[in-house]
Amino acid sequence: MKTASLSGSPRENVGKKDASSIRKSGSVPGVLYGGQDQTHFTVEENSINKLVFNPDVFYIELDIDGNKVNCIIQDIQFHPVTDRIVHIDLLQVFPGKEVRVNLPLRSEGTAQGVINGGRIATLFRRVPVKGPIEKIPEAITVDISPLTIGSTVRVRDLNIEGCKILLNESVLLIACKRTRLAIADEVLDGEVDGETEGAEGAEGAEGAEGASEESTEGGDA
Repeated sequence: MKTASLSGSPRENVGKKDASSIRKSGSVPGVLYGGQDQTHFTVEENSINKLVFNPDVFYIELDIDGNKVNCIIQDIQFHPVTDRIVHIDLLQVFPGKEVRVNLPLRSEGTAQGVINGGRIATLFRRVPVKGPIEKIPEAITVDISPLTIGSTVRVRDLNIEGCKILLNESVLLIACKRTRLAIADEVLDGEVDGETEGAEGAEGAEGAEGASEESTEGGDA
């Protein structure tokens, strides 16, 4: 996982009035748990925004008045109207102890199906994974180069050493689908082929009719 440093300050008072005052000052209240005691703290809103509004997942070194602990973001509360962060929960992590993380799902390469006129549909942007913190990668990367139109990638096709994906193995993650244009082209090609065959059939029928008439005339003579 990618690492990041975050500085916080201990929170003296706990309550709605105090939390509101903290937010007005440009900071966000939070709580750190998972260790022996819970720690209430505040962090600058701009600093935490850089970690939250980011496609990556971070292993955080939190410094509160010189006391450093390793943690990950466990839960975030947003304002229902402004989408600003109003509270954050951090989970202290320890080597060998399993944690749950939503990892980014990324694809690399160009699918053969896309070259043939298809498109890639990614159904999950993040995938829940559980494992020791030291085993969890930065992201789940899938090579989509071999995918043809109609091919898919499911949970059963992935393997993250030392970690478990917390989804059913049959869950669809990525699919290579036909585009509307490709479908329209197929239909158009079929219509053209059908018209050609019809024209050839009509010419054949006319030729047979002419031969029949010549045969009849010859018989009369």
